[in-house]
Amino acid sequence: MTAVDPNVIEAEHREARRARWFTHINKADAWFRVLGLAWLTPVLRAASGDNPRAQVSEIWRLLGVPLLAIAGFLALWAALAPQVQTSLGAVPGPVAVWQEATGLHADAVRTGAQREKFETMVAARNERLIEAGRGDEVKDVAYTGAPSYYQQIGTSIFTVFFGFLIATAVAVPLGILAGLSPTANAALNPMIQIFKPVSPLAWLPIVTMIVSAVYVTNDGLFAKSFLVSAITVTLCSLWPTLINTALGVASIDKDLVNVSKVLKMNTWTKITKLVLPSALPLIFTGLRLSLGVGWMVLIAAEMLAQNPGLGKFVWDEFQNGSSSSLARIMVAVLTIGIIGFLLDRVMFAIQAAFTFTNQR
Repeated sequence: MTAVDPNVIEAEHREARRARWFTHINKADAWFRVLGLAWLTPVLRAASGDNPRAQVSEIWRLLGVPLLAIAGFLALWAALAPQVQTSLGAVPGPVAVWQEATGLHADAVRTGAQREKFETMVAARNERLIEAGRGDEVKDVAYTGAPSYYQQIGTSIFTVFFGFLIATAVAVPLGILAGLSPTANAALNPMIQIFKPVSPLAWLPIVTMIVSAVYVTNDGLFAKSFLVSAITVTLCSLWPTLINTALGVASIDKDLVNVSKVLKMNTWTKITKLVLPSALPLIFTGLRLSLGVGWMVLIAAEMLAQNPGLGKFVWDEFQNGSSSSLARIMVAVLTIGIIGFLLDRVMFAIQAAFTFTNQR
């Protein structure tokens, strides 16, 4: 009878655990790529002892090179900024912009504390009136202080998503119709080609006048300024989704169309079971493009119409003309860029959750 070497058994178990660990890493790699964290994969593999030299090279490519490029950009910015003089002084460098960013954060915290204090005082006053039997004098008094930087960011994000959702609700059904019907495509194509290039600055006055004429109430669910910005976003951002949806639907495999005819599927079943699953990758490409367009359009609309949000913040700082205004505008520009990147990552993650590729 041959004795089993315990060391061999332990080595086999260790190798099996290592293989399972690498399987988990490979599965997570697809989501790391979606989230822009692809450098985590070689870090985990190197920590597991998988060819550390090759993994270090991959970490350098995915993480070291981008960080080096960012550092080079910041160094170039810091060196060249003092050389450019404006009416407000020299262009602020990275340090000055960071100081203004921390100042905006401190202002936002202070504004939040003031708002909370005001709302607490109003609530206490109303309670005293109720206890005194004067409930008819109770009032909900709104805080009228200036919005904080974070509140302006929140306003812009909410507005762009509202306009984007309306655009999606309009563009996807029209795109499906255009993709399935050559007649509908012929009818829609001229309007798409005419209205797609129109600037938001051209739409804005039209939308403003129509909303002012139709939305006459002052105590409605939405403010007029919000509707103006959201509808402008809708009008400018629906075209990429419409075009890509029509293209995706028109490009589905003809064999699938023949199968639907053989099975005698009704229109709704055909769309939900065959058309949409096949066209989803292109539809999501259109949605990502539309959201990016909508975010750019919103900032321009807020600046021109002076509607609440990041665009108004930039314009107010430009009009303010103080020594810190330029640095604050640059903080807003970086904020707009970072939020735009995050919005695209969110849409990419949703796309990855609902579609499939050869790698995932």
